[in-house]
Formats: sequence, C-alpha cells, structure tokens
Amino acid sequence: MRNSHEDDEFHCDVLYLFSRSGYARRMEKESLISADLRPGRGAVSNAPGRFELDRHRDHDGWSMPVEDPVFRTELREEVARSLISYNKSPDLPFDRSINPYRGCEHGCIYCFARPTHAYLGLSPGLDFETRLIVRPNAPELLRKELSSPRYKVQTLAIGTNTDPYQPVERDRGTMRSCLEVLRDFNHPIAIVTKGALIERDLDILSDMAGRGLVRVGVSVTTLDSDLARRMEPRVPSPARRLATIRALSTAGVPVRLMMSPVVPGLTDHEVEAILAAGSAAGADSASWIMLRLPREVSELWQEWLHEHVPDRAAKIMSRLREMHGGRDYDPRWGHRMRGEGEYARMIGSRVKAACKRLGLKERTEPLRSDLFAKPAQQGDQLALF
Repeated sequence: MRNSHEDDEFHCDVLYLFSRSGYARRMEKESLISADLRPGRGAVSNAPGRFELDRHRDHDGWSMPVEDPVFRTELREEVARSLISYNKSPDLPFDRSINPYRGCEHGCIYCFARPTHAYLGLSPGLDFETRLIVRPNAPELLRKELSSPRYKVQTLAIGTNTDPYQPVERDRGTMRSCLEVLRDFNHPIAIVTKGALIERDLDILSDMAGRGLVRVGVSVTTLDSDLARRMEPRVPSPARRLATIRALSTAGVPVRLMMSPVVPGLTDHEVEAILAAGSAAGADSASWIMLRLPREVSELWQEWLHEHVPDRAAKIMSRLREMHGGRDYDPRWGHRMRGEGEYARMIGSRVKAACKRLGLKERTEPLRSDLFAKPAQQGDQLALF
C-alpha cells in the first residue's frame, strides 16, 4: 500500500501507457460531455480512469437517474482505516498530511490530484468534482493516531490533495471536527485552501495561531474573475479569496499567498499584480508552482484549453513542453514543481524580485512542536505535582 498519493507521480507504469493508446483516446472522444449537462464544472469530459478502460457510468454503484443526466454533486461515506498519510518527497516541506475528503467540488481543471480518483474506479474528469467521498470517522481516527505512544510530532499539512473547505464541508463539518482534535493536542498544522469557509473556523485558528501552531496558505491563481470562474468554477472569486486573506491576517493567523499554479501564456502576466494584491490583503509570505499536468490531467487540461481559449492552446502547451524536455510533464523530484529552462528561471526571478519589493517572505519560521501533548481524558491518573 502506498504511503502517499505523491508517490504515484514517480512510477510510469505500463498500464497507464497502454491506457493512452488508440482505444483510450476513442473513449475520450466518446466521453466529451455537452456543456448544458455540466453547469459550473471544470472538466469537459468524463473518460474512464486508467484502471477502468471498459467502465460505463451507469454500472458503477453511483446514482445516475436516466431522467436527470446533469452532473450533480453526490456524496458517499467511506469508513477509513487510517487517516495520516506520510511521504518522503524531498521537494515537499512536510512529511505527513490528512485529507477529510476524496474528490473536490471546486472543480479546478488543472488540479494535480485528479488522477487519484482513478484508484476508486472513477474518472479523473467530471467524476472527480461531482462524486465525492467523506470520511465521517476522520476525527476519531486522528485522535487515535495522535494518541499512539509511537507518534512523533511534526507539522501536519491539510488540503494538499483536495480542499478541506470545499462546499460540502459547510454541511458535514468534518474539517472543523479534525481541527478541534488538533487544537486539543496542540499540534502544529499548515492548511492550504481556496475556500472562504475557513473564516468559520477563525475562533480555533486564531487561538492556535496565538501559540505558534498554525499557518494558512490561500491560493490565488488569477485576478481575472471571468477566467477564474471558467478555470476554477466553484471556487470563491479572486476578490473573495483576498478578503479571506485579510480576515485571517486581521485575526492574527499568518497567511501565505500561493500562486498555484502559474499558467504560462495565460496567467503569467499577472505575477506581480497577484503578489501585490496578496501583500495588501495581509499575507506575510508567498510561494509559487508552475502548472503541473500529471497523468490524465494533461488530456483534461488540453480539452479545457480548446473549449475556453483555443487561440492560446498551442502557445501554452509549447511553453510547458519547453520546460519539461518536450513532454507535457516531468515528474522528477526537483523538477516537477517549476520546470527547467529560461522561461522557468524568468518566472522565478520575477517572483523573487516582487517578494523582495513587497516584503513578502519566501521562507517562514517553523511552527512550534514543543507544545504537543495528549489531552487529559476522563479517568486518567492525575499528576501529584
């Protein structure tokens, strides 16, 4: 069993190469979905995942009434056996993470996590943003794993795969319940989100921030609201995300502005403007990642380009391949996040110069781990002194 979804990118398996063959490409064409059946969605197709070449939508156990073919959000529960995932990636600033949900209704077309839905027998396309899975026992599992005498505390990342503050969280509250557990243990956490719903949890976050236990990253990919709505259909608007940065900062929660991803030929001209807007809203640091197209994401992204910006599609893909040795994507550690070559170096230089001018840090102080302790439980032996 893999310890982390991040490991998937580094294994070029024969099955995936076969799935990109003529048969799979014919399936992709047949899987293109009419726009009126996918309102407010990012993907334009729903091709089977690489392990499900002969899958049909109406035989996978999910409800799909014949009289209602529109792709609506569906949610089912998964009783998880473990929650904390560990990774050994040298280009990630954390070694452990949790994700309360599988799939993400935000529908960001570029999301590198889309291929993980293939392991569930679902499509990385529209299934990823409509067929969601919640882990209702996540808080219970988290408390159990943190209570283990073998557990060694390090900063725990949340939202590295799917957004913990996507719309379904409003009703389920799984993220908030996990947050309460982490607060009780004085556990350091780093949250990544695009969701304004995080403001609901300012009571917990501000309390943890006062003890040096939390940092939040808010992703802003563009300031163009029309482009954002097409590229990230169910994410709060850029202006609303900047307001969230302001709310967090005002409450004493340190915030990192994340340009994730920078899209060559589409959003790269906004680099300085995005950083300036984040700084003005109260962010104290910034980071960036170049657009990544692992596995099925490449086809999904190119379909989106041809529907929404066909005049730029060739230029954008040419620029990406230039940074990845002629390929759509290079998954090697040290290369996958930013690519190589003159263009990648130019973006990095622009970010560095803008951060210096705006006073935005690229590296931040580590969160505190020394306060971690198992909370007292009913029936525990109390200390004499």
